[in-house]
Amino acid sequence: MSKRDLKKYLASMTKEQLEEQFTELYDKFGEVKTYYDFVFNPKEDKLVNEAKVKIANEYFPIKSKRPKLRRSVAQKFIKHFLILGVDAFAIADLMLFTIETAQRYSAKRDMKYASFFKSIQNAFDQAVNFCIAHGIVPDFKERLISIYKNVQIQRWENEYDFERIVSLID
Repeated sequence: MSKRDLKKYLASMTKEQLEEQFTELYDKFGEVKTYYDFVFNPKEDKLVNEAKVKIANEYFPIKSKRPKLRRSVAQKFIKHFLILGVDAFAIADLMLFTIETAQRYSAKRDMKYASFFKSIQNAFDQAVNFCIAHGIVPDFKERLISIYKNVQIQRWENEYDFERIVSLID
């Protein structure tokens, strides 16, 4: 169904029919419920803090002994927040928190997986491009440079790739 057909269909319905259909969608689909819960009560800080706890748990688990190191958990939150329309500052903060958490972990453990370094590099590239696209680089420049300095201190194998990415913010 095209958008035009949808608009025609909705225009032909009465207010009561529309209300009934939206209520049914709200009950039937979790994504619709999540969207409307966010639209009417946008507790962005709470959502971001819950995401940070879950991301930190990937690297520094509270219940289990072994960290899972899944960056995909952070990616799911970031994608979800982008769809919901969460503030760009909150999304950038979450992106950088993810990288900083991974760096704290790698500072304590000797990482030998090239995939770990490449994954964090991709996250850094995504965060820098996001900040540039939303014009918020000055607000996060200190943290971005700090991440690059940690890469240098920890002597990551892809340090020069980080240097190339960091050069984009100047």
